[in-house]
Amino acid sequence: MNKQQRIVCLGGGVGTSNLLRGLKHYPTHLTVVTSMVDDGGSSGRLRKAYGMMPPGDMISCIAALIPDEQEELRKLLIYRFPGEGDADNVIDGHKLGNLIMLAEFLRTHDFYKALEKTKQIFGVTADLFPATDIRTDLSALTNDGRTVHTEATLDLALYSEPHGLKKIFVEPVDAPVNEKMIQNILDADIIISGPGDLYTNQLPVLVIPKIKEALLKSKAKKIFVLNIANKPFETKDFTLKNFIEAFKENIGSFPFDFVVANNNHSLPIPEKYRYQYIQIDEEPRSNQPFTIIEKDIVNEEFPISHNPKKLAKVIMEAY
Repeated sequence: MNKQQRIVCLGGGVGTSNLLRGLKHYPTHLTVVTSMVDDGGSSGRLRKAYGMMPPGDMISCIAALIPDEQEELRKLLIYRFPGEGDADNVIDGHKLGNLIMLAEFLRTHDFYKALEKTKQIFGVTADLFPATDIRTDLSALTNDGRTVHTEATLDLALYSEPHGLKKIFVEPVDAPVNEKMIQNILDADIIISGPGDLYTNQLPVLVIPKIKEALLKSKAKKIFVLNIANKPFETKDFTLKNFIEAFKENIGSFPFDFVVANNNHSLPIPEKYRYQYIQIDEEPRSNQPFTIIEKDIVNEEFPISHNPKKLAKVIMEAY
């Protein structure tokens, strides 16, 4: 490609990490935005014990952007110490990269400075931003009218059976955001949402008012990457139509020009994961103001996730 494309990835978790592992091989200027609602696991413990914003998704993104020839360094950064980590002052269950971010946070007393120092250590030049400049909290309304609190509870999603989720809420609703991040969204050539957990990774970024406003205003090509398979309980039995409806319910529209979807359902998903391939309904395929790109983008070794290089190739060709 002749021009360095400005790409903004909105989301977090394993899905965004896989996306970045593919996109880093192209001449792009990458911006990544992840939510600050994480309150479970290692990130949640550090958030509670030290008052810092959750570092986990940032560390996963940094690890994904480390050059392939430094694979051992990537593995070291995301190494998780064994154990359950029931107490806040023990190392069990923490991810090494999270502890590095904590050390930089305690040295600098500033999350952004800690993030920049950590990026520098591992040679990452992409722009990484938290969706908000403060810690936020996630709640959701179920289809049968119940209110569920905390990201950790939503991530388990056992509460949703059999009715499912209707709408999420991030509080405070007026949480401040980084204006450079907003400008990067406005200046982008490509904006990507997904792949990743719908209610705990993707929508918690997009419902932030200034991010939603910038997304809708941006002239970028907007791409939604449909997950390979549905997460048990959270999006059980979802088709593409259900994802579209969830976006409309939570941000008022489905603002994407392209939907990238996997069409290779031939690889068996191990029963222990309880995942099922996502299907595309006939209505979205034939009667929507966006283009559906269906390709073989599944990870052959772990068929509930995307192959990073296949996915990146499809996205860059779509642009």
